[in-house]
Amino acid sequence: MVDTFKSSNSAKQEWRDEITALPPWLKRSIGKASDISTVQRIIKQRNIHTICEEGRCPNRGECYSNQTATFLLMGPVCTRSCAFCQVDKGHAPMPLDADEPRKVAEAVQLLCLRYVVLTSVARDDLVDGGASVFVQTMQAIRQMNPETLIEVLTPDFWGGKGGEITQKERVKIVTTAKPACYNHNIETVRRLQDPVRRGAKYDRTLNVLRWVKEFDATIPTKSGLMLGHGETEDEVIETMRDLRKIECDRLTLGQYMRPSLDHLPVQKYWTPEEFDQLGEIAQSLGFYQVRSGPLVRSSYHAGE
Repeated sequence: MVDTFKSSNSAKQEWRDEITALPPWLKRSIGKASDISTVQRIIKQRNIHTICEEGRCPNRGECYSNQTATFLLMGPVCTRSCAFCQVDKGHAPMPLDADEPRKVAEAVQLLCLRYVVLTSVARDDLVDGGASVFVQTMQAIRQMNPETLIEVLTPDFWGGKGGEITQKERVKIVTTAKPACYNHNIETVRRLQDPVRRGAKYDRTLNVLRWVKEFDATIPTKSGLMLGHGETEDEVIETMRDLRKIECDRLTLGQYMRPSLDHLPVQKYWTPEEFDQLGEIAQSLGFYQVRSGPLVRSSYHAGE
């Protein structure tokens, strides 16, 4: 019992030390409490989820005040176990809620959102990986909020029960619904994919974005990297080049921040100046929208 107590105290102290050691540019206010509490109340009443809250995004207050939010479809439990992600995992995902599309559309209306991002956990237990849920939610939002633009941030749709619908077909299902932007994050450089993402693959992500352009070249595509896993600048630039080869239009670069001691430790805190430099390189490579900074996340300023 004493050893367990000591171990617990040691872990708590380690975590406090890690939080205290954060560089000053990563310490910021989360925004107006009123904006956050309003969103939390509306989504809780409808038993729906946002990645803003599930992932404790540091920008959620700013996004809410700018009438932007990212809804997490199909529940908060992922069927994969990526080593960086704070989303819940390790047990059975929630049953689908047939009324979720309407609930999300209603929340969009009540919050007067002008730009919405729809994302989801990986649902490898579903026949189509959840592609049809994205489409149903987009349709419900458009019916109730015709002026609201919708971006999707999808999983790779690679896994899936039965395999009756291929990964490419699942991507096509979502693309055909014509989102304002199709986002799928590559997350890290090729060398670090296995330890960081586990259930995902570098080329599989490139294929998702390539297929979107193949199905509809008018839809902007987007991807993002988290820096701090031990990647080099040359590797980051190589990844950006690979994304541009498949005509990826938009890019986000942000700092990985360890959610807990159970997640991968941070190998490096990139400075704001380094993010600025990488952002300039990205623009020179041809990305027409780049968001690069320590606190940038996938949906940061997505509506601009």
